[in-house]
Amino acid sequence: MDQLGDDDQVSMTIESGEILFSSDSEVESPSPTSNCHFRSLKRNGIIKLEERDQEHDLIKAGFLSGMGQLGNEIEVVAIHKNSRSTILGQARSESFRIYSEAMQKKCGGDANIKYAWIGSSKDEICKIISHGFSTITEPKSGNCFGNGVHLYPTNIDGVFSAVEDENGLRHMLLCRVILGNTEVIEASSKQFQPTCQDFDSGVDNYFAPKTYIIWPSNMNSHILPIFLVSFKGPLLLGNSSKIKKIPLNPTPRIKFSNLLRVLSNFLHPSRMVLISKIYEDFQKNKISKMVFVQKLRQIAGDTSLLKSCHDIVSKH
Repeated sequence: MDQLGDDDQVSMTIESGEILFSSDSEVESPSPTSNCHFRSLKRNGIIKLEERDQEHDLIKAGFLSGMGQLGNEIEVVAIHKNSRSTILGQARSESFRIYSEAMQKKCGGDANIKYAWIGSSKDEICKIISHGFSTITEPKSGNCFGNGVHLYPTNIDGVFSAVEDENGLRHMLLCRVILGNTEVIEASSKQFQPTCQDFDSGVDNYFAPKTYIIWPSNMNSHILPIFLVSFKGPLLLGNSSKIKKIPLNPTPRIKFSNLLRVLSNFLHPSRMVLISKIYEDFQKNKISKMVFVQKLRQIAGDTSLLKSCHDIVSKH
C-alpha cells in the first residue's frame, strides 16, 4: 500500500450499514446477577473490545453512523467480539468457511457474503451465540418476507427487533451472511425455502435490499455472528418509519489513500491487492472515479465496513 498517493480526495456517499458487535458480562448493571446470561458467554469465546481499540472505534463509528442523526442520542455501552476460540466456535467458523467456498463454486466465483444486523432480546442473543439459531420469529417491525431469519444491511432497519432488557439496554448482532444467488420475496409470503435450486436466499428488493432472508435449513451454516453491540437510546420509543426519514449527516471529504490504509487493517491481503490495482488504474485515468468507487464496494464486500473506515479517517 506504500505506492498509494495522497492527493486524491473524494466525498464518498456510501449506504450506511452493518456493524459487528457483541456485548455480555461486562455490561454494568444495577444487580450483580442481572447479566448472568452475558457472563456465561465468556465460556463461548466472547471478549470485550476496549475503548480506543481500533476495532472498537470502527464498530462504534459504523453503528452510530448507521443511525444517522439519531446516533447523537444513542449511548453505546459495550462492544464484544466473537473470538471463535472455543472448540465449538472453531467448528462453526470452519463450517462457515466450507459453505462459503461451496457457494463460491456454485455461483461462479462470488459467494455474495455480506455483513448484516439482527436484533433480539438478551436471552435470545445469548442462545444464538451459545447454541446457534433454533427458532424463527416474525420481525417485530416492518414486513415479514417468508419464514426465515431476517437480517438487515443497515442497523437502523433492524433496530426495532432489539428488545429492551431489564437494565434498559438493547442488543444487536453483526453477522457475516452467505447470500449466494438471491430471489425477491414478497411481503407476507409464507415461503420457507428457495423456489428452485438456482436460488439460495431471499431479499425484499433485488437492487436495493433492506432485508436479507436466510431459510431455516441454512440458518446455522450461512450466518456467523461476529460482534454484539449493547446500547441505550430514546429513539426506540418512537415510530420506525419516522426514524428512517431523518437525513444522514453530510459526509466529509477524505483522501482515498488514507481510506485504503485503514481498510487494509480489516480486509484480506488478496483483496487489498485488487484494490491497489484498481486504485492505480484510477490514478492513471484508466477508469473514472465512479467506476473506482463501484469496484471498491464490490471488492470490500459490504458498504458498512467502507463507511466505518471512512468515519475513522474523517475523525483523524
